[in-house]
Amino acid sequence: MRTEFSSSNLDPNVEIVRLKLKQRAELGMLKYGVDTTREDIDLIGWLQHLQDELMDASVYVQRLMIEASKLQHSQLR
Repeated sequence: MRTEFSSSNLDPNVEIVRLKLKQRAELGMLKYGVDTTREDIDLIGWLQHLQDELMDASVYVQRLMIEASKLQHSQLR
């Protein structure tokens, strides 16, 4: 286990996600002019945003599962 902290010993997958989050935040600020510290959305509104995003993610997972299943079946032949 790594005990010393530096950017060179971070999990590379965590680092990729960290950079993508930073880029997404910058793009969101350019596109919408606000970030998630905004106070014009109430708790229910934030929960609705989350639910919408999770439903989209579920559709993406379903599509990929179908593709993976087709690929798996074609490799068995």
